Amino acid sequence: MITNRELTIEDYIAVLRRRLWIILVPLVIAPIIGFAVSYAFAPKYTSTATVLVEQPKVPGSLVEPIITEDALRRISGLEQQVLSRSRLTPVVQSLGLAKSSDEVDSMIADIRSGITIAAVPLTTEATTSASSGKTKGTKKSSNSDVPGFTVSFMYSKPRVAQQVCNQITSMLIEENLKSREQVAQGTTDFLNRQVDEAKRDLDDQDTKLAAFKRHYVGQLPEDADNNLKVLMGLNSQLDASTQTINRAQQDRTYAESVLTQQLAAWKAGASTTSPQALQQQLTALQGQLIQLQARYTDDYPDVIKTKADIAEVQKQLNTVTAAKPDPGNSKVSLAEPPEIQQLRVQIHQYEQAIQQGTAQQKRIQDEIKVYQGRVALSPAVEEEYKKLTRDYDSAQKFYDDLLAKRSQSEMATSMEQQQQGEQFHLLNPAALPSDPSFPNRLLFAGGGAGAGLALGLGLTILLEFKDKAIRNELDVEAVLELPTLICVPWVTGEIGNDSNNKPASREAIEV
Repeated sequence: MITNRELTIEDYIAVLRRRLWIILVPLVIAPIIGFAVSYAFAPKYTSTATVLVEQPKVPGSLVEPIITEDALRRISGLEQQVLSRSRLTPVVQSLGLAKSSDEVDSMIADIRSGITIAAVPLTTEATTSASSGKTKGTKKSSNSDVPGFTVSFMYSKPRVAQQVCNQITSMLIEENLKSREQVAQGTTDFLNRQVDEAKRDLDDQDTKLAAFKRHYVGQLPEDADNNLKVLMGLNSQLDASTQTINRAQQDRTYAESVLTQQLAAWKAGASTTSPQALQQQLTALQGQLIQLQARYTDDYPDVIKTKADIAEVQKQLNTVTAAKPDPGNSKVSLAEPPEIQQLRVQIHQYEQAIQQGTAQQKRIQDEIKVYQGRVALSPAVEEEYKKLTRDYDSAQKFYDDLLAKRSQSEMATSMEQQQQGEQFHLLNPAALPSDPSFPNRLLFAGGGAGAGLALGLGLTILLEFKDKAIRNELDVEAVLELPTLICVPWVTGEIGNDSNNKPASREAIEV
């Protein structure tokens, strides 16, 4: 084949015609060889069991399941547990598949290599889009929620394949049930411990808060407004007490001045009862009355008493003026008159009132200092109280959340123990295989046909590259790089009678 020119469809057809037997012979012989080779392999049988993944019988809105992992991940995890040596050794020994430890290890390796767990997709479209990847015997589907899965085991003996497949399937179902119960119970136990710790922490916070309230009683943030109101009331009481003391001091001063005047008048009257003395006493009383009326009303006791004294002095003055007394029969009274005694009593009462007011004033001032101290310490106490309250509220909320989670976990655990959650149900047990699944003789024959076709095509290409024959005008132009002047047609018969003449070649003779 001349390769330094562009080949056409006619060139390829011509190559196919020339090399047809080189392609057909391997294409026919290779499938026969592949079919024969399939008998060199020992037959293996595959037993398959189908497991249905049942949804929880209790709605998730009522009892939230603890295990939220999708079925594919759980099946992969269960497969690793079931195919462990500790789990497969009792299976091998119970079925009598091995006698020595070496045979047990070999059989375990055969089981691990022959087992296949594949998820069943929801729809046909999901089947076509399923991932073809396989990790340790498990085919991964693109769907996370699958209605079930199949367990297949391939072995040289059909009865052993069926028995092992049933055992592995039963172990998967039991392991799933046990693992779900263990996870649920473990979650509940963990939450119980957390609730106990949260309860102790809450009690500690409660104790601290109670001790703080006892220590700062009356100084807590909720007492701040009350303290201010009490402080304002105490200030008002202090002002009222101060006014009372001042008024009592003024009354005492006035009473003392009146007492002094009445004592002077009484002493003067005691020595003589002349109209002049009585007139002076009357004038003094009238002046005192004027002072009292300027400060008090007519109903005030001192005003009434002064008016009575004035009337009495006026009466005495009238009596003295009407009849002059006998000097020999008059006696000076040594006892103080009732008015003077009453003034002394009033002065004593004023002094007691002043003492009581002073004591009350001191008590109010002490209380004011106490409440002023509470108000001054209120910001610091409030900050510490907020910190304790915040810690207590956080502990209370955490405790309440744990109680709710524990209650939910207990219900989920009860649901798992009663087998009301998601379960694996054996839909189709493993059957005894009648035909071997390996080797697939048609597949071997098809593989041989493909190999034969590839071999024939390879030989054809190799022979064509080695063939340098010139067969048409295009080859001539490509080799000589000259245009074609004449073409001799094909000659199919003999030329002349010359015995040396041979039939002409079918290739074109070109000049």
